[in-house]
Amino acid sequence: MYLSKIRVTLRKSILDPQGKAVEHAIGSLGLLGVGEVRMGKYIELKVDSRNETAARNTTEEVCKKLLANPVMEDYHFEIEKLP
Repeated sequence: MYLSKIRVTLRKSILDPQGKAVEHAIGSLGLLGVGEVRMGKYIELKVDSRNETAARNTTEEVCKKLLANPVMEDYHFEIEKLP
């Protein structure tokens, strides 16, 4: 069994209105020095595979076909073997 930890974020070239709203809210709190806020998604999947390569391939397919819009989003993931 493997745990896939996936981060999906908007590409740098895509405007992030949610990130801008959070950035503005942080400024409204009087906190200085925070900028270029970007929002994203974090997903964890337990993958029952025979080895890490198979778990990685399954995770890649899930990201490509379901979790990330390849036109607007990038994704990165890590695979961890569960005890």
